[in-house]
Amino acid sequence: MSTSTASTTGLALEHLTVRFGGLTALDDVSLQVPPGRVVGIIGPNGAGKTTLFNVVCGFVRHNGGAMTLDGRPFRPRPHHLARHGIARTLQGVGQFNGMTVLENVLVGGKNAKGALERCGVAEHAHELPGRLPYALRKRVELARALVAEPRILLLDEPAGGLDADEIAWLEGLIRELDTTILLVEHHMDLVMAVCDEILVLDFGKPIAIGPPDQIKDDPAVADAYLGAAA
Repeated sequence: MSTSTASTTGLALEHLTVRFGGLTALDDVSLQVPPGRVVGIIGPNGAGKTTLFNVVCGFVRHNGGAMTLDGRPFRPRPHHLARHGIARTLQGVGQFNGMTVLENVLVGGKNAKGALERCGVAEHAHELPGRLPYALRKRVELARALVAEPRILLLDEPAGGLDADEIAWLEGLIRELDTTILLVEHHMDLVMAVCDEILVLDFGKPIAIGPPDQIKDDPAVADAYLGAAA
């Protein structure tokens, strides 16, 4: 398995281990996420992808290893993520249904209008999100994450439940964003199209890391994930 080149800038995960009782959810995971890069994290269900996101966001504490941000120790707390310039979307759509689309996005920052326009949902600003089609609600989720103009954006299965046209739109958005992105996604065409580097997890253990072409041709990846999904 190849390794990433170490960097003093950006986010670095160094030999992270997370255990829940007798279950090892992450097993010696290291990853460098340089500024401006799109890094994908793939693997079967239960591979540890969301756990990794939860560690970066401070919802889960790691039992071993360390994290750094710009070369300094990074010990995140969920309510301080905005201070570090980190935003995250959820797998589903976690909006407040009693608030309008605009009010939901304002929770994340002030430039809600700009974020709604960027995500193509400005015309729905004064509607309740629960009355919108699922694909538009996913766009609202993205707008709420983008409104604070984060330096690091964690996208947790943003293509889930979307049709081909919506996924094409999402691909275009990811390509034009001027930010660092960590992407957890099962839609392999999207992952291969937008990622600079991909980390593959299996039962919490890293089995491959590298650019999309390398990952696509890796026999271990095919056995653990890509082949099983084909």
